[in-house]
Amino acid sequence: MSRPIPPTCETRNWRSYTEALKRRGSLTIWFDPEMMWEAKPTGKRGRQPAYSGAAIQSCLTIKALFGMALRQIEP
Repeated sequence: MSRPIPPTCETRNWRSYTEALKRRGSLTIWFDPEMMWEAKPTGKRGRQPAYSGAAIQSCLTIKALFGMALRQIEP
């Protein structure tokens, strides 16, 4: 009795295959809805900060934990 031939998978649509691999490694994190993402105005001259200190610290913590590039962490 001979062994059955295993089916072969040939990827023809590489674009969708690559997107599926990206989605497989995605991560969703939920934050407290009361967390302030926007920074309060400082009242000083010059450009005002865009994000609060808590938002920046959260992003840097995720960056360090998962070894991701800072561009991948942008809110």
